[in-house]
Amino acid sequence: MRSTARELNWSGTVTYSARRVERPRSIDEAAEIVARESRVHGLGTRHSFNDVADAPGVLIDLSDVPTDLVVDTAAGTATMGAGTRYGVVAPELDRTGVALHNTGSLPHISLGGAIATGTHGSGTALGSLSTAVRAFELLGPDGSRRTLRRGDPDFDGAVLHLGLLGVVTRVEVDVERTYRMRQDSYGPLPWDVYVANVAAVHASAYSVCAYTVFGDEVGEVLLKSRVPDGADDVPVPDDLVGAPRLPGRPADGHHTARDGSVGPWWDRLPHFPIDTVPSHGSEVQSEHFVPLRLAAPALDAVRTMAARIQPHLHVCELRTMAADPFWLSPTQGEDVLCIAFTWQKHPEAVAALLPDLEALLAPFDGRPHWGKMSSLDAETVERLWPRLPDFRRLAAAADPQRTFASAFGERVLRT
Repeated sequence: MRSTARELNWSGTVTYSARRVERPRSIDEAAEIVARESRVHGLGTRHSFNDVADAPGVLIDLSDVPTDLVVDTAAGTATMGAGTRYGVVAPELDRTGVALHNTGSLPHISLGGAIATGTHGSGTALGSLSTAVRAFELLGPDGSRRTLRRGDPDFDGAVLHLGLLGVVTRVEVDVERTYRMRQDSYGPLPWDVYVANVAAVHASAYSVCAYTVFGDEVGEVLLKSRVPDGADDVPVPDDLVGAPRLPGRPADGHHTARDGSVGPWWDRLPHFPIDTVPSHGSEVQSEHFVPLRLAAPALDAVRTMAARIQPHLHVCELRTMAADPFWLSPTQGEDVLCIAFTWQKHPEAVAALLPDLEALLAPFDGRPHWGKMSSLDAETVERLWPRLPDFRRLAAAADPQRTFASAFGERVLRT
């Protein structure tokens, strides 16, 4: 299937410039498209808030390609189509007795898109979704397939690739024995108490998220606790650095259960069910990563802009993520605090705010999320990602004819 009409991203704030979008129903069909087109780019589930997934020519949407899930419990792997959404495949994995180490807060996103942009969940000891990748298959400029595996030369440069190395068709990820979890909320927490204890707060459960609008408090801290194997439940504290446990909220049409009830990992790690509009539904987003060791002063710096931020903000979610070795990762080399802004759908106002916000985070080596709004220029990006020259060489070798090049890559990465 194909569409020649101009298409939009999920928030309706980015209009793709491609001539058309192709939706092949098989990998062979996708390979034929790549082989015949001079400019091609992979398109995920359109949850990026910039043009990272856009390119001239043809965009390929693999959501119609069958998942073709293959689970190898002995090897601890699951292999599936890259267009598969986490929220669709996660229950299938659970039924086979295995689980992923983490998911994003939105289960609506595809594996291929999430991995390519460094998308993540939360957990001080947990890596991004890209860290689960053991191997992946991609189509080269001539439509031929090749597979890259963990341990291969340049694998760490290729996993998080922004679509600039080819069209990823299948992904093999690490899985583990299935597990259960519960969610409990605490708050409010005075700002100074949270900032003074930020590392401890985010290490207090398997996955932790905090919510603020940069006033005098952090309104809620959400603990996602993993139940030990063989246990019926896991004990949770009655308070968190003085903040009481809040009354439970059962699952509803918009949120997963936050009432302390025990459920499967795939229904507790995400914030939202797959069959509902995620997040606020009318928004734009930016996200900025700072080293966890610098979290307190970085947060205080952002709070100095509270009066300018608040009129445009739904909420800011604070999460943590473990370091990884990937060349283009926002957590390359160091554990981070993720400062994720869900803004009201005021793209012009947010774009005007971002240069000042990112300037405040510059002394703390603030890196942006590749799939969200940012004002950083190529010079700043080069300073923040020391392996970027290596990635450029990798992209030039994989795609000498620049079949997969994008305006975003040229503008921001100089690829």
